[in-house]
Amino acid sequence: MLISQSALRAFTENIFLAMGCSAEHAKLAADVLLQADLRGIDSHGVARLIGYVRLWESKRINTSPNITIVHQTPTTATVDGDAGLGLIVAPFAMQLAIEKAEQYGSGWISVRNSNHFGIAGYHALMAVERNMIGFAMTNASPLVAPTHSSERLLGTNPMCYAFPAGKYPPVVVDMATSAAANGKLEIAQRAGKPVPDGWIQDAEGNYTTDPHALKSGGSLLPLGGDKDHGSHKGFGLSATVDILSAVLSGANYGPWVPPFVSFLQPPADPVGLGIGHFVGAMRVDGFRPIDEFKSHMDNWINRFKSAKTVDPDQKVIIPGEPELEAKAHRKVNGIPLVDAVVDDLNGLAEKFGIGPLAP
Repeated sequence: MLISQSALRAFTENIFLAMGCSAEHAKLAADVLLQADLRGIDSHGVARLIGYVRLWESKRINTSPNITIVHQTPTTATVDGDAGLGLIVAPFAMQLAIEKAEQYGSGWISVRNSNHFGIAGYHALMAVERNMIGFAMTNASPLVAPTHSSERLLGTNPMCYAFPAGKYPPVVVDMATSAAANGKLEIAQRAGKPVPDGWIQDAEGNYTTDPHALKSGGSLLPLGGDKDHGSHKGFGLSATVDILSAVLSGANYGPWVPPFVSFLQPPADPVGLGIGHFVGAMRVDGFRPIDEFKSHMDNWINRFKSAKTVDPDQKVIIPGEPELEAKAHRKVNGIPLVDAVVDDLNGLAEKFGIGPLAP
């Protein structure tokens, strides 16, 4: 089904309202998910809506959170999300980071007691809108095995760095630190297709292309896939996200992170509160005039875009370009939803007594 962003936005807001969110929070949460779908990151858009509802039904999400600052200095703070939607808690934290950066040059916020926060790029780009460099990362459900292990100890733990430019769009490096995000497995499951080699292993540590392998004890692999292809580097990046997001904030880390997926239960022995995020903002003019920086960012982008390629039919893709191209196309032509997602969403509509999806 192709559906307009306005129709999908209204539908998503209504689901969040039915869960008990305020009008302001429902609008923001819907926007975070819609931006993922518009940018072509289907694994983190409205396909995730049923997951948030399941967490809410199990009383693991508070739709009326009292988000508080529990510790701060002029440039840093720790925020407690009161078990709120990460879609709400993370923008609160980033806004705080921006406010600190405006006054002191940079702002760094750790977050505890939150939930899945959607795409990291949404939050990092909030800083870019203010001529700042934005950072956003989060830990996640323990589905990834460290290099040489068959035990799930880390999440896909995404990180995003966003840089403003001049005539060009921002450079947005938004990526999981695993070989693939779990959402991509979910897409493969719905489509009934295998996944590429190097994404996952089974419970015994053998490589597999079965997208359902996690449900039988398998695990995702770190970025790189195996040691010979640099999985220890992916492990290190994921560990960095886990430490900054959770060990620093007082959230759960490693295997204690409460899972987003429905087939895993939260650990009985938590070491912290909820999941954790880490966001930051830096004023570019704390280093050099913003116009100079943007001019050189444009020069950097232009040089890489003009790089000689191995295949003349290919081109060097600047981080963030595919998402912008998808957004431009989908704003005009609509957002594509696979049948399984449409069925899930219409099931939610029936559950909450609202109208079904309509193109």
